Amino acid sequence: MPPMTALVTHSVQDGIAHVRLARPEKLNALTLQMLDELVATATLLRQDRTLRAVVLTGEGASFCAGLDFGSVLRSPARIAGAFTPRPWRGTNTFQEACWAWRRLPVPVIAAVHGHCYGGGLQIALAADFRVATPDSEWSVLEGRWGIIPDMTGIRSLAELVGIDTAKLLTMTARKVSGKEALDLGLVTELAADPESAARDLASELAERSPDALASAKRLFNDTWTASPRRTFARERIEQLLLLFNANTRAARETAFAKVAPQFGPRRRR
Repeated sequence: MPPMTALVTHSVQDGIAHVRLARPEKLNALTLQMLDELVATATLLRQDRTLRAVVLTGEGASFCAGLDFGSVLRSPARIAGAFTPRPWRGTNTFQEACWAWRRLPVPVIAAVHGHCYGGGLQIALAADFRVATPDSEWSVLEGRWGIIPDMTGIRSLAELVGIDTAKLLTMTARKVSGKEALDLGLVTELAADPESAARDLASELAERSPDALASAKRLFNDTWTASPRRTFARERIEQLLLLFNANTRAARETAFAKVAPQFGPRRRR
């Protein structure tokens, strides 16, 4: 059999990874192969300690139109396998295709245009930041098909919007524009060219210590719903690890000298 064409591509330049959903003729609708490739790509990038940020986008007219049911439902055995959770992760393949971007110790920026539906919306919500065109279309589209979001979207929605808004979006499958999504809290900022704006943000973040960025991401993600006591304990641990870190020293010394810092590889994966 000829090798399968990659449906998720990536390249790294100046420490910034550009990850693309590459099925534009189908509006980047998700297949099981794409889910596997999203997990594999995130896992691979996690090993790169020189990585500084990730820009995640879709080729063609849309970010992602959701799950390709016609493709996925042709493989009942593979669906069963994809639904089986990894005991060491607590996620199945559908969930890990989104949550793997949360696990990356670098900022992930989703650049969204066109459709951002269903599973595509859940991938975007798993990023740290979302830059979107004002006319992009967002929907928890699962409700239209009589199902619920099950690719980590419930947790992501809970972090970003109130419970009534999360229920409304989920139960109605209502479509909202990028501008409305910004007002609701789903989108971080709007841009006519979201990919360019995402690259600019990635470059700005790359000017900060990669260890400080990783610590901040871990701290927010791991304690957002934790008790104050647990959060304070994690703050102390993360700060102690940073205080004597080489990249922290570089940030401090170059800030005083008013020159651009030259950071080394991230200390932790």
